[in-house]
Amino acid sequence: MFHQEPWFRQSGLEMIAKQDNWSLGRKELAVECYSNYLVYAGGTWSPPKYCRVDTLPFIPTEGEIDQLIASCGSKTSTFLQLLKETGARCGEAWQLEWTEIDTQNSTVRIKPEKHSNPRMLKISRRLIERLLDLPNHSKYVLGGTSLRTTQRIYERSRKLASIKTRNPRLQKITFHTLRHWKATMEYHKTKDILHVMRLLGHKNIKNTLKYTQLVDFGEQDFISKVAWTIEEACKLIEGGFQYVCDFENAKIFRKPK
Repeated sequence: MFHQEPWFRQSGLEMIAKQDNWSLGRKELAVECYSNYLVYAGGTWSPPKYCRVDTLPFIPTEGEIDQLIASCGSKTSTFLQLLKETGARCGEAWQLEWTEIDTQNSTVRIKPEKHSNPRMLKISRRLIERLLDLPNHSKYVLGGTSLRTTQRIYERSRKLASIKTRNPRLQKITFHTLRHWKATMEYHKTKDILHVMRLLGHKNIKNTLKYTQLVDFGEQDFISKVAWTIEEACKLIEGGFQYVCDFENAKIFRKPK
């Protein structure tokens, strides 16, 4: 039977506590992993308590995103535009292959990561042209080089753009921020949470619901419809209407004009 030495337990506590760049959620996960290891090894400890705090992701304006895209080199700016138009994870977009670009229909096929769903996504003709202008020396559109290298290049360009425009908000825009932005814009344009779920490749709608509360675009005009049967409700949902509430045995739906 393995017994954890006190100095080793203390070392584990100090190691986790000193990670200033770790979120509370990451520290909580580290404690959970170490606790599971001790169960396997037969050791014991008094784990520290870390409680993750849910926060809403930062959503920039489209103008700020376009400023950053314009400030980067050809390859990085094309990559950013791909993230902006598709909402793909950076790893998914980075692994895009030439054979996954449909130039006739202006679509790209996204291979999933993190156990999400594959997607076929529409992109602009301008982006198709920019992708085809990239050097074709690999089966990967972006060359299959290190994503971390491109990230460092982007971070330097982002810092310079932030200084030049005197806009510190640009420093908060990461690759993943563009996924949040795309999801938020799509929801407020369509009010169709299932559409956003399919766009992002989520398998659990709970991961998509946060995008319904990120940006308040003010009051909107709506078309209202009433459904009395399941068939009528299904037709309204297929037509882009969103369920609001029940009233006198009827279901009320709406969608933006």
